Amino acid sequence: MPPLNPYPQLARDFAALLESGRDFPLGNLPFPDYSAPAEGAPVVLIFSPHPDDEVIIGAWPFRLARERGWRVVNVAVTQGSRKDRQAARLEELRACCRYAGFELATLGSSGLEGLHLGNRAGNPAHWNAAVSEILAVLKRYGPSAVLFPHETDRNTTHVGVHFLLMDALQRMEDTFSCAVIETEFWGAMDTPNVMLEVSPGDLGVLLSALSFHEGEVRRNPYHLRTAAWMIDNVRRGGELVGKQGAAPPDFAYATLYRLRRWQAGRLQPALREGLFLSRHDDVEAPLRAVLAGSSP
Repeated sequence: MPPLNPYPQLARDFAALLESGRDFPLGNLPFPDYSAPAEGAPVVLIFSPHPDDEVIIGAWPFRLARERGWRVVNVAVTQGSRKDRQAARLEELRACCRYAGFELATLGSSGLEGLHLGNRAGNPAHWNAAVSEILAVLKRYGPSAVLFPHETDRNTTHVGVHFLLMDALQRMEDTFSCAVIETEFWGAMDTPNVMLEVSPGDLGVLLSALSFHEGEVRRNPYHLRTAAWMIDNVRRGGELVGKQGAAPPDFAYATLYRLRRWQAGRLQPALREGLFLSRHDDVEAPLRAVLAGSSP
């Protein structure tokens, strides 16, 4: 008798699991109790184009905080484009950051606006004012690491934030250096060089935090699909971060990043080869190497 085919049931189970999540609460969860970082702890800044990006791509900062005591500050570059939703999105963002254990820094009364390449080329006064806001944040915190989208992350604001950070970094003193961690969401990177494992426990916290963005996930329940995105990152990262034809590491979930060094006024390579960081690895180690001027 031929063996039963288990794959149709697997497909049905995935669909049923996704459907069951539609009844889960949005926000309204008890907040975890986190210890405050020690005085003088290294700072990592997340420059989020929109409220919700901070936890979608925030696995590395989250692990740095929980495992190594880093101070994580989410910089809300915008509060979304809909004026009628900005106040509500800010409150949702405050709750999300509290749940994740991130500090929150806001810009202006309602975030920056018009962050697209058209304004960078055609409205220098507007663009330079936005660059000055980012420069002030960099100088205030003196971060050891910064996260922001890569240059082809498709969404116009994501791409704009990339170039906003590049312009601000170029205005820092020549002595300033930090680790630069580029992120992806709307458009996949061609050249990620770090695949970071996200444990089920950590993903559960990040999804819980993401659910506080209630107005957005009611419109589009992307919080329920984030796990699938992280599963697919393992497939892609196995060959993009590793080598073509090689077996990927045995991760269930992962986030992909591109790690480089900002030094002497420009981006410089930081890794000799792609890096897999498992849940058991020291997630601070490659950043220590970058800050020391060496390659892990």
